[in-house]
Amino acid sequence: MSRRPWQKVSTVSTHTLEVDGLTKTFGSRTVVDDVSFAVRPGEIFGFLGPNGSGKTTTIRMALGIIRPDRGAVSVFGSRPGLSVLQSVGYLPEEAGLPPKARVLDIIRYLGRLKGLTYAQAESRAHELLERVGLHEYLSAKVEALSQGMRQMIQFIVAVAHRPQLLILDEPFAGLDPLNVQLMKHILSEHQQAGATIMFSTHIMADVEEMCERIALISDGKLLLFGDLAQIRRERGVKSVQVQAAGIPGDLRDDPLRILPGDTVEYEIRHGRTPEQIFESYAASGIRVDRFERMLPSLTDIFIEEVSRARGV
Repeated sequence: MSRRPWQKVSTVSTHTLEVDGLTKTFGSRTVVDDVSFAVRPGEIFGFLGPNGSGKTTTIRMALGIIRPDRGAVSVFGSRPGLSVLQSVGYLPEEAGLPPKARVLDIIRYLGRLKGLTYAQAESRAHELLERVGLHEYLSAKVEALSQGMRQMIQFIVAVAHRPQLLILDEPFAGLDPLNVQLMKHILSEHQQAGATIMFSTHIMADVEEMCERIALISDGKLLLFGDLAQIRRERGVKSVQVQAAGIPGDLRDDPLRILPGDTVEYEIRHGRTPEQIFESYAASGIRVDRFERMLPSLTDIFIEEVSRARGV
């Protein structure tokens, strides 16, 4: 499936969600330590971190589910309360659906809690269940559903009232690739309709596809926050890929990896520059069809930042 048309958003002076200095301690362990970031209206924002890094606790503080020990949260310019949260959709990481309840009853009930009328909630339930291919399960009990089906039902609950802000905690967990793409497509439609979306994950490819800006935390501390493209540029060239008919003798033992299409990738290290690699090809008389400087991937940055923070 082709890449979704994720929208770019312009810089604005206000934020849909802003957290400032959030700190939370459980017993003797500080799980979130002075975390600050802001999410702009209309963007899809990636909230990254290893398992157990404090992502879920931060999200719960942002939603007012748990109280921070220090710091402040602003949602649509106000403190999170019942009236403000009516315009927020939340997909939690953990399964939260009552196992004996029926699918239609859950969507209808939770939709009404978010301000939909009975008729609106029922209509949205039928519409969304049909959209995700689960309409035949509208009378089924939750306990009869697979893990992926339950995840899609929780997603339907989160989007049924067309929220202005969607906060999704590991939304693609338990889904097969087709349902991942379907969920991404629905999220793209919500963004294009004006919604702001923040999702937490440790899957870097999803963030690179969907997000312009990110925050990265590890062990409760904020490591990175900002524009992903700029973060990658600031780290400089990681490697070069060369498509050519051969390999110069002085580089024959140096390739980082061999790629399809007569392409070789070289790591930039030990003082060697991209220019020196190109000069080796020129001196050997080998025609170069493509010479591309490669910036580090988000996976590279994630590993580097988390390892440095942990002293590894």
